[in-house]
Amino acid sequence: MRTIVGGPIHRIESRSGGSILIRENIVSAQHGGNTGRLVSGVTSFPGWSTFGGGCVSGALTAEAIAPTGGHGAAGESVIKPGYDPALTNGDLAPLRTQNWISYNFFAFWMSDVHSVGGYVFAGSLFALGISASQVLLALLVGIVAVYWLCNLVARPSQQTGVPYPVTTRIAFGVRGANLPAVIRGLIAVAWYGIQTYLASTAFVLLAVKFEPSLGRYANADEYGFLGLSFLGWGGFLLMWVLQAAVFWNGMEAIRKFIDFCGPAVYAVMLALALYLVVAAGWENVHFGLASGPPKTGFAAAATVLSAIALVVSYFSGPMLNFGDFSRYGRTFDEVKRGNFLGLPLNFLFFAVLAVCTVSAGATVIGRGEDGAIITDPVLIVDKINNTTAAVLGVLTFAIATIGINIVANFVSPAFDFSNLAPTRISWRAGGMIAAVGSILITPWNLYNNPNTIHYTLDILGAVIGPLFGVLIADFYLVRGRTVIVDDLFTLSPSGAYYYRGGINPVAVTATVVGAAVAIATVIWGSAYLAAFTWFVGAGIGFAVYLLGMRYTPRHLIYGR
Repeated sequence: MRTIVGGPIHRIESRSGGSILIRENIVSAQHGGNTGRLVSGVTSFPGWSTFGGGCVSGALTAEAIAPTGGHGAAGESVIKPGYDPALTNGDLAPLRTQNWISYNFFAFWMSDVHSVGGYVFAGSLFALGISASQVLLALLVGIVAVYWLCNLVARPSQQTGVPYPVTTRIAFGVRGANLPAVIRGLIAVAWYGIQTYLASTAFVLLAVKFEPSLGRYANADEYGFLGLSFLGWGGFLLMWVLQAAVFWNGMEAIRKFIDFCGPAVYAVMLALALYLVVAAGWENVHFGLASGPPKTGFAAAATVLSAIALVVSYFSGPMLNFGDFSRYGRTFDEVKRGNFLGLPLNFLFFAVLAVCTVSAGATVIGRGEDGAIITDPVLIVDKINNTTAAVLGVLTFAIATIGINIVANFVSPAFDFSNLAPTRISWRAGGMIAAVGSILITPWNLYNNPNTIHYTLDILGAVIGPLFGVLIADFYLVRGRTVIVDDLFTLSPSGAYYYRGGINPVAVTATVVGAAVAIATVIWGSAYLAAFTWFVGAGIGFAVYLLGMRYTPRHLIYGR
């Protein structure tokens, strides 16, 4: 690393690439009675050293550059005297230390993949009517694309130590960043509620299995409220409380939870797959789950492309806000190694494990009432005539869902909603807003109405693409991977990210245009084209933002 000093702004170039620009502020720091120069915008990243000029000689220690600390539940942060309270709290400010290693990110992706939805998604890909080798090719290409895209979105947060909604201030402006924060937060709330509901059904099935007399309380028509049975409410609230308990203990508790649960869930899932394969016989395990003859020629090629797009779209949510976690990475190389283990390797193995479970399950427990293969692991476990296996399976999928819900749908809105009003909404408060919201939307009603869930989630998801495109275009092509960290936390009109009243009109325009086209694809396009809405939105958002920043008159962007 080298330091380039020139005027009031210093450029700090890291070993992982990119740079951070920092502004100097002369302050009276009471460290041993000495007055010194406080360099704002830098945290004590492991392996970094900062060399000052002027009033400071030698290396600046953490104490010299960070006299004010924030102690939020999301980690210990550095809050400088010049940071505006309207943009800052202990959870949003740059981290004092970054200590996640590659295993932590590997465990993160294990927790993100292991879920009821993950099983159903993986099984559905093998039922598209193409050969197993073509499905595996689509999975490989899709997940490698996700790996590459995640690395792109990870760098800004790892480089600066701030979460996703703060990095969006770079492109959208210090006030305009509330737009992507609200959009991503609402999407997470919807998915949080749905995932909680899906996992809660496992407890309902287990309760009825052990005490059949409880079955009548599982009838929402006779014993229900707002469309959910009394027993369903019990299961839902149990899952809700368990997830809130893990979240409430802070980011370090979440890290420890996913570090343990990722491999533990894998072990039980592997045992379940082996149990079913042995019971069914290996000769009855098939990777082709589609009914009817396989597709060939153009139809097969089109389906492979669709499968690739579906893989990317499936990960688009956690991919967009991956910075909420990459900010904790010790180095960018640690993040990349963890992503490689957790995405290409982990996802491919999980997909094969899931299809073995589903295929063997069809022989052991039979098919559904409609003759289709059962891909829902909760229903597979429920039909196994083995009490121990049923209990272990239900608990495993409950833990797995807690893992994915926390990493994908709890942490994200916690930061997003905190970004809206940092002085009033902490990270914990933001998370609880999301948790309460997940009840108010009655996700069981949403999930049980295919048309409603299709349009609601697809339309919300269509907006994710443009947000991603704008972020990447700005950081890598417009900014050249350079960030003035101090200016992410100031409302001064002279700040680099103040734009026009705190909002970058080009970023907003790019998002609206990209989202409009992507939403139109969902509403008026074919079912096939709907799989590509993320790419449509991301591509248009990327292009419109890049062209807008290059050719829009400066006074229209910055108001000066």
